[in-house]
Amino acid sequence: MKEQIIGRQREKDLLDKIYRSGRSEFVAICGRRRVGKTFLVKEFFEGEFVFQTSGLANEGSRRQIKAFYEDLLEYGLPRQPKRPTDWLEVFAFLRELVKQSDKERKVIFLDELPWMDTPRSGFVSALEHFWNSWASGRHDIVLVVCGSATSWMMDKVINNHGGLHNRLTCQIFLEPFSLGECERFLQSRGFMFSRYDITLCYMVLGGIPYYLDMLNAQLSLAQNIDQLLFKQNSQLSREFGNLYAALFKNSDDYVKVVEALSHRKAGLSRGEIMQATGIGSGNGLTVVLRNLESCGFIRQYQQYKASRKDKTIYQLMDFFTMFHFHFLAEKNVSNWESLQGKSRFFAWAGVTFELLVAAHIGMVKKALGISGIETREYAWRCTDEEQGAQIDMVIERADNMVNLCEMKFSIAPFAIDKGYEMNLRNKMVRFMEYTERHKSLQLTLVTTYGLARNAHASIVNNAVTLDDLFG
Repeated sequence: MKEQIIGRQREKDLLDKIYRSGRSEFVAICGRRRVGKTFLVKEFFEGEFVFQTSGLANEGSRRQIKAFYEDLLEYGLPRQPKRPTDWLEVFAFLRELVKQSDKERKVIFLDELPWMDTPRSGFVSALEHFWNSWASGRHDIVLVVCGSATSWMMDKVINNHGGLHNRLTCQIFLEPFSLGECERFLQSRGFMFSRYDITLCYMVLGGIPYYLDMLNAQLSLAQNIDQLLFKQNSQLSREFGNLYAALFKNSDDYVKVVEALSHRKAGLSRGEIMQATGIGSGNGLTVVLRNLESCGFIRQYQQYKASRKDKTIYQLMDFFTMFHFHFLAEKNVSNWESLQGKSRFFAWAGVTFELLVAAHIGMVKKALGISGIETREYAWRCTDEEQGAQIDMVIERADNMVNLCEMKFSIAPFAIDKGYEMNLRNKMVRFMEYTERHKSLQLTLVTTYGLARNAHASIVNNAVTLDDLFG
């Protein structure tokens, strides 16, 4: 097994534990398209497979079965007198192939599982029979299934109410790279980007290895973004449309939700989403929100001390989607280089930097020295018409302390002037009035290059920088 996989330490530890468990394991790996699911499995289990195959995109049952069978022959199954005509026969042949292996652990990898399940093919029931009647009774099988079509994986495998109900022994939702993992990934490919440029790259593409691998080390970051996103017929010019269609059945509703969220940086309540999208209340919207959250496109968080009705907020967290709606969808930006340093660039960067910090809350806590303290993270806003106030992130700590966090994107150490100091004081006063808090407060500034020391800087108790977010 290879251990030269950048990042993914939690997933590697989990797969290692599964491999050494001494019992049969049924593992489902989900995640957004392009996040590296197939790469992780193939690299980690290299040399250990007794069989692996992948479904065919947009093909019928006959060709899916034919491809599976041909791969069985490739892995050593003796050619049969008659080709299989249904999935029960296919999985019977898979059993025979596994039985002839002398490997201590028999790793089977079925990739792009949703593509195999064509209408009325009986694929899921055959998979159920394979696991329930044979594989689960052994002690040497590691069955790994994977698929980008998250709605299918959730309905047919993870939340299955039929023969696969509660049969999974492990679920892995693979997340994008962190900033630190992006840095290591780019360095491994010869890039010399500064941390500022890596941060901007993350705010455009997210921590998606497939996108990062398209970058050209001989070009500047701005040139790369133009080449990948703005140039006619560029590599990623059609990616947004393909992304949601590949992941979700009835993807139009999913796009409506993320588009609505892209216009409100702090997020929307369920009722506000219904109003913005026209999607009615009920199970349909619940499934859409659940699947978007499972893929990491959105998150839900609580508003501090809000009423039950408005307490849960859904916020867009996918950077590529955010960039699409800010620039690509409007069709009025011809290239990225021309936007550098312009007000529109800083408006986008300010909003997106807040999402970046939220996605790296573990690094913020580490920088504050509170990694070992139990915390809850919220947002807070007061809609008082005369003196409204909003706090980007509230970290409520078990040690009777609350960090009020403000995020500021800047190209130099951030200087607090008299007006902003008064704004911060107003926020703290309004927070204390409206929350009836009984804990001590610390004002925390999270910015790119830290805090410029001046007569107004003392209002901030502690500052977190980009270097801290990289870990």
